[in-house]
Amino acid sequence: MQLRRPTRPYGFRPGRSQHDALDALAAALTWKKVGFVLDADLRGFFDTLDKAWLVKFVQHRVADPRILRLIQKWLHAGVMEDGQWSETEMGTPQGSVISPLLANIYLHHAFDLWVDVWRKKCAHGDIIVIRYADDFVLGFQHRTEADRFLRELRDRLGKFGLELNSDKTRLIEFGRYAEQRRAKRGEGKPEPFDFLGFTHISGKRRDGTFKVRRKTIRKRMRAKLRGIKQQVRQRMHNPVAQTGKWLKSVVQGYFNYHAVPGNLNSLGIFRERVIRLWRRTLIRRSQTHRITWDRMYALAERWLPRPRELHPSPVLRFSANHPS
Repeated sequence: MQLRRPTRPYGFRPGRSQHDALDALAAALTWKKVGFVLDADLRGFFDTLDKAWLVKFVQHRVADPRILRLIQKWLHAGVMEDGQWSETEMGTPQGSVISPLLANIYLHHAFDLWVDVWRKKCAHGDIIVIRYADDFVLGFQHRTEADRFLRELRDRLGKFGLELNSDKTRLIEFGRYAEQRRAKRGEGKPEPFDFLGFTHISGKRRDGTFKVRRKTIRKRMRAKLRGIKQQVRQRMHNPVAQTGKWLKSVVQGYFNYHAVPGNLNSLGIFRERVIRLWRRTLIRRSQTHRITWDRMYALAERWLPRPRELHPSPVLRFSANHPS
């Protein structure tokens, strides 16, 4: 991974999946001299981007006036809420098939190109940039450069109608040597940060070297379980096998994304809570047949997959996909 390589954003393209972005982040934090992480969050990005700027950005690559007119119609399509149509003066309609593409175009000009110029002209230490759609994380070797970048980033985004969410944007000490520095000052472990569904934690391998540990974000898991609880209740009177088949697909889909190395405990907790939700529903639908735990766990073994790692080490996979 070269220090001066241009920013390569991820999202909505082949070879730019969420796990590709997560692999790149883990590899960069492992290999680069990162001591500080900027966990940035844009306030209402899709609702606040400037349509006039967006059209100008598209015109840089698209000359066909028919395509430009079609994009402008998309931008002014408005939204439907409770059967009522309303026009949107700012932003791009969320849920539209073209919204992710337009978002990448907007941030490419408003953020990516500027970041590449900034680190070539202003940075003296290592800097990493990982962006997936409107979510991005940056790592810095020096605190002074991180502070300067954050100040200038606010000004840069403001020119294009964007704003950082001050409640969620944090500059924290994190990286290979952060724990040692904090220990010398009598402080605790580095703060974790969240990115693409995982909480990233400063950890160590068996040989004592630095590694990034990842766990499912707790509030994301709780939200998923609330959705499953509601769905299971709606399926209360369905045949047990039918509900079991549906739960199997839901749990397996959840595991397909979250089954990364070091996250099996979280997945085990998720599976156990799904079992409890299912048991409560079965108890509620029958006043005569008691659902014992033995029977419940037999149903779980029949239908619910057990957690196992489905993804390799992010650093090894990144190395295999980017041998240069």
